[in-house]
Amino acid sequence: MYKRGSTPTTSNGFTLLEVMLVLLLMGLAAGYVMFNAFGASKADLLKSQAQRLQVIVDMASDFAVLNQQQLGVRVEQKDNEYYFVYLNDDDEWQRIEGEDVYAVHTLPEPFTLTLNLDDLPWVVEDQLFDRELFDENLSVSEDGVEIGSDEDKKLPPPQILIMSSGDVTPFTLSFNYNGDEGDEPVYFSLQNKDLPPLALEGPLESPL
Repeated sequence: MYKRGSTPTTSNGFTLLEVMLVLLLMGLAAGYVMFNAFGASKADLLKSQAQRLQVIVDMASDFAVLNQQQLGVRVEQKDNEYYFVYLNDDDEWQRIEGEDVYAVHTLPEPFTLTLNLDDLPWVVEDQLFDRELFDENLSVSEDGVEIGSDEDKKLPPPQILIMSSGDVTPFTLSFNYNGDEGDEPVYFSLQNKDLPPLALEGPLESPL
């Protein structure tokens, strides 16, 4: 079992969760290839992108509980990408190395991401500090993030926290296709209100 703050790494064997995750991702990848090969709709392709993150977050929640590790998801809306991080012994966020499923994933064009954290209870300062995850220097705000060389620059904190208790902080992430070449716009919404599994809704006519 990994200690808190240690870098998640692979072991010599594979757990059942790891095998399930690989099989699920292989299925999604195969479906994506088939969709492209047979001219699937943008709605099908967009749904496969939402399902990918749904599966990985659910598995990451199990990993966090088993290893008592604080994890997070950083969403970069301007680049339409996301990646997973962990909190090390120095209370600094670090990328998860050696696990491709947790690495940066960029949505293919013309899809985009929209993250909504408005009016969610966990961003209230007192409630956040009650969880004893952070002090005032490690708030979810990006204020105070150091600017410097790539080696010295600290990673911005994740907007979505995956706690060692198994809780995932509330969020709504919209996967968007705004229409092109006569296609109708379509949207999928990935949501978490308390505990995984995440809820996937869609196709929708507008983002939630």
